[in-house]
Amino acid sequence: MLDTGELWQIVDRERASLADLLEGLSPEQWERRTRCGDWRVRDVAAHLTVAARFSSGQVVREMVRARGNWNRMIHDSAVREAELPVAEIVANLRSIIGSRRLAPTTSPHEPLLDLLVHGQDIALALGRERPVPPVAARDAAERVWTMRFPPRPWPLPKARLVATDIEWTRGAGEEIRGPVTSLLLLLTGRPEAAREWAERTGEPWTGVTASR
Repeated sequence: MLDTGELWQIVDRERASLADLLEGLSPEQWERRTRCGDWRVRDVAAHLTVAARFSSGQVVREMVRARGNWNRMIHDSAVREAELPVAEIVANLRSIIGSRRLAPTTSPHEPLLDLLVHGQDIALALGRERPVPPVAARDAAERVWTMRFPPRPWPLPKARLVATDIEWTRGAGEEIRGPVTSLLLLLTGRPEAAREWAERTGEPWTGVTASR
């Protein structure tokens, strides 16, 4: 796992590069559907600003509005923030570069996980390539594999995952081999995005489960 200083440096770079990408989008591109449920590009982008901007009081209010449902709170708060003008969404993302504020119960690994996965949600929806440092993807994949709280919303695949671009292996059973970013997307419930990312980068993506 990355040490805390390295982790935050990558988070800052990811926030800055994603803000640069978003700044040049057309109105139609902001409305594109992503692989993240019913979220558009603007919903995903707005979500990435919430944890570092909301105060504890705001989080409590959002939880009350969501009747204590954590996942509903995350969804609904992002959709509400997405109603802001797109220039303000980008400005909010830039404003948290350097922030070390975390959502309750989370570690610094969660902002990295969010940025890497949702960055791909946005990039794939737009048909763009967005490189991911393998060391960062490995850290995020390891976090998903080991997380207990907040509860992991995705079931772990019943397979042996083997990264082909960095040393990382987890699980048992049928083997799935591919770049660690594809394995991260698979772990976060995005099997088609995992395959597509590997194809776009020219990396191998093998295994019966991986090809379904």
